[in-house]
Amino acid sequence: MNKYHILIEYVGSSFRGWQIQKFGKTIQGTIQKNISKLLKEKIILIGSGRTDSGVHAIEQSAHFECKKNIVNFDRFLKSVNFFLKNESISILKIKKRDENFHARFSAKKRIYKYIIFNQLCAPVLNKKRGWHVMNKLDINRMKEAANYLVGVRDFSTFRASSCRAKSPIKKINSVKIRSKKNLIEIEFNSQSYLQQQVRSMVGCLKYVGEKKWTLKKFINILNSKKRILCAPPAPPEGLYLVRVVY
Repeated sequence: MNKYHILIEYVGSSFRGWQIQKFGKTIQGTIQKNISKLLKEKIILIGSGRTDSGVHAIEQSAHFECKKNIVNFDRFLKSVNFFLKNESISILKIKKRDENFHARFSAKKRIYKYIIFNQLCAPVLNKKRGWHVMNKLDINRMKEAANYLVGVRDFSTFRASSCRAKSPIKKINSVKIRSKKNLIEIEFNSQSYLQQQVRSMVGCLKYVGEKKWTLKKFINILNSKKRILCAPPAPPEGLYLVRVVY
């Protein structure tokens, strides 16, 4: 069997998330079906991790195994992207890997970013590409709060009730907040995350930026490990999987 690693860009707005489900169109299912059709054999696509319904990817990572030896990578990309051209999905790159590579378990870092449009009027060209927040956000307060998310800690406060992770303890390597005019980008760097962790953290940082919460309250809620105290999670349309590092 041959193993291939692919990088994928997609707009998640019209999908039920990455993972194949019984009902509804998913990114994994759509790509898997079309690669199987192209190679004329059934393949199983393994992603670096799940993205929720409505979440986008600048560079999702996945692998598959097949009997066929793909020689011409350019031809493969042109062909599979022809099938995907109406799906808001594009395969950016393909690379042959050895048998030890695994898109999920070999990953060392996963980088996500969250986009906020902090302005009075809703964006039109970037509709469903970010979170529209009308209330003015205090970036310095958000940066100060974000510092407390870095490091190894119990992130139960930001964990969805349906999360299947064995432990709520994760390590956040860095949280970077940048702003330019009305655009705010929050970048998270970690090996792995709990379900809805990033969106929940963004929701809490927004409360700090709006001055609904003091820094002290943010820290207390973080340390409480109680999901019920968490701010509402940020909507999925502002979240992007930027890249996976191996």
